[in-house]
Amino acid sequence: MQDKYTPQDVERAAHAYWIARDAYRVTEDASKPKYYACSMLPYPSGKLHMGHVRNYTINDMLTRQLRMQGYNVLMPMGWDAFGLPAENAALKNKVPPAKWTYENIAYMKKQMQAMGLAIDWSREVATCSPEYYKWNQWLFLKMLEKGIAYRKTQVVNWDPVDQTVLANEQVIDGRGWRTGALVEKREIPGYYLNITAYADELLQHVQLGNDQATLDGWPDKVRLMQENWIGKSEGVRFAFTHSIQGADGALIGDGRMYVFTTRADTIMGVTFCAVAPEHPLATHAAASNPDLAAFIEECKKGGTTEAELATQEKKGMPTGLTVVHPLTGASVPVWVGNYVLMSYGDGAVMGVPAHDERDFAFALKYGIEIKQVVGGADLAFDTTRWQDWYADKTGEQVCVNSGVLDG
Repeated sequence: MQDKYTPQDVERAAHAYWIARDAYRVTEDASKPKYYACSMLPYPSGKLHMGHVRNYTINDMLTRQLRMQGYNVLMPMGWDAFGLPAENAALKNKVPPAKWTYENIAYMKKQMQAMGLAIDWSREVATCSPEYYKWNQWLFLKMLEKGIAYRKTQVVNWDPVDQTVLANEQVIDGRGWRTGALVEKREIPGYYLNITAYADELLQHVQLGNDQATLDGWPDKVRLMQENWIGKSEGVRFAFTHSIQGADGALIGDGRMYVFTTRADTIMGVTFCAVAPEHPLATHAAASNPDLAAFIEECKKGGTTEAELATQEKKGMPTGLTVVHPLTGASVPVWVGNYVLMSYGDGAVMGVPAHDERDFAFALKYGIEIKQVVGGADLAFDTTRWQDWYADKTGEQVCVNSGVLDG
């Protein structure tokens, strides 16, 4: 027995023993139940931090417990090593991206091995390796063939420092989550995944009260969050027609401004339409209206998510353009609204102040007509103050002030 305990010597001996036995290599064994214990792959930033230690220790404990219970457990490891962070770091440190990345991987791997994690290093991957990303490319091409991936031009959040597109969730108070740069809104082509095609299937698996749901072990609040995230809405998509021509002489949007509504019963109450600052009609109107152009630039610095737009002050400016109501043929003024997202639907909404609280506040602020088209015998409508029943979809109200649709 040693007179003095030296943990470094004990660790070295233990590691040497594990390596000699290849203790954590996993092979197929049909006689055992199998378990795949994969934590998210780390980005090779240079050194492990306590977040890494926490995550991989939890996974390590799970792996060891399951092995003691007779499971054949695979705990793999890899490196999320592709993308702009590596490129930007390489530029900053004036070294080739590959050299910077692989040196960091080697150092962080050494740190993980010193922790004694039960990782099967024979299955190590790096996403920047051609042997790995060729399969990403193969999968993408298959998705493209099936129409799951598609190309379109859309307004996106652009980080001018990272020179990349950001998801709405990556924009915090108008700035990029990583660089802190003011995010710009640009219309550029890109590839998208048609996840809405799977909305019904996803809802079936998560919906509370659905007999076919498969997430019974999950908390109700998590399942509700998932249902809200899927955000399926049932309603009608239709167009307000117009004769507005662009600089090329062609009708903008083929003479149709599309909107979507879940309240088809209130269409007769439309008194204005609002479009996103990036909408083609807004761009056209701003070309000859400096004040509107300045307002649009102000809007582009605002929130980019529905949650942010819900809390910010609702602002608008008339474009001077009008579209045609599909049922009455009346001219409907078009406004630019800072609360309309180009990335949501067609980037335009119909304004029904009498039966939508946001539209009601907007109409009061800017003196827009408020026309009641849903009501009941014992319900008194007041254009000066909002009441919850105005937007009620489930009550006993009927159509009013709607011509042949009354009743």
